Amino acid sequence: MWRPGAKDGEGQGSDGKLRLGEKKLASRIIYSGKIINLRLDDVELPDGKLARREVVEYSGAVAVTALTSGGELVLVRQYRYPIGKESLEIPAGKIESGEDPLSCARRELREETGAEAAEWEFLCRFYSTPGFCTEEMHLYLARNLEFKGQQTDEDEFIQVEKVPLEQCLEMIASGVICDAKSIIGVLTVSKGESK
Repeated sequence: MWRPGAKDGEGQGSDGKLRLGEKKLASRIIYSGKIINLRLDDVELPDGKLARREVVEYSGAVAVTALTSGGELVLVRQYRYPIGKESLEIPAGKIESGEDPLSCARRELREETGAEAAEWEFLCRFYSTPGFCTEEMHLYLARNLEFKGQQTDEDEFIQVEKVPLEQCLEMIASGVICDAKSIIGVLTVSKGESK
């Protein structure tokens, strides 16, 4: 398979298919923070040329589509500093070292919304932004909810909102819900509920 800019046979395997892997030649951490690290890697491309990759290292996270018995999704509204505005999202959070994703999902749902769920279902996992970040998200559906009070971190200011699932779909279409994990969560649950 030929691609623009490649010489005949360059970057191809013996089967004629384009080789896609990149070989890491050197790597260094240029920033180490509380929740992320920024890594700079030198790589060799399939055609033998060299390139540099900037990689945000993140340990992984969970997201929870919590559905009430009345067909409402439990959402959280919070100010997101990087985008400079409030965002309406499904509950989510960082997986701590040694913590399994389901335990994290239970903890994050309780902390952010005050809810505990009697029923849990794993829906899918996905990479949030694989072009530059290692973050892998685990998405769960939580049902049979009991609300017992939020337990937010001292630097978290979160407003809980319950929104009918159909209205959430409209909010995605109108741009009110514009967070990727929330869009994936709403669409996945909506598809399941319509069966």
